[in-house]
Amino acid sequence: MLSSTALSLPALIPGPLAAEEAGVAPATIRKWVQLGHLRAAGKAGRAQLFRLEDVFAAERAARRRPRLA
Repeated sequence: MLSSTALSLPALIPGPLAAEEAGVAPATIRKWVQLGHLRAAGKAGRAQLFRLEDVFAAERAARRRPRLA
């Protein structure tokens, strides 16, 4: 049985898995971080970890932003 604290903590996932869940390339996740559209919530060694809800919010925002030619 899960404790109530386990349910309230956001799950952190590495960039490649975040990219897979959002349907984008891992390079896109790195670019969103570089541009300030997404912020890592933690680190595991060298790997950046992200909250899935932050990744989905960045993906929705990217769809709304006009593309530059």
